[in-house]
Amino acid sequence: MELAFAGPVVEWRGPAPYCFVAVPDAECSDIRDVATAAGYGWGVIPVEATIGATAFSTSLFPADGGCLLPLKTAVRRPLEL
Repeated sequence: MELAFAGPVVEWRGPAPYCFVAVPDAECSDIRDVATAAGYGWGVIPVEATIGATAFSTSLFPADGGCLLPLKTAVRRPLEL
């Protein structure tokens, strides 16, 4: 499955701070359709993501009925995100 979307980078400051992009609802619906087969428990789904020419491995996380795409520091800094 291949999806494309854009969204603002959100910084979450908690016990383990991180940055993410919320996956839009329409794309989350498509993801939920395959999540059982693709995930490895508690709703986490491994993905290959690309921003510009930068590709990286991460996992989508479920949150409030949607999905979050975490953005690693090693990806964000060179792209100035």
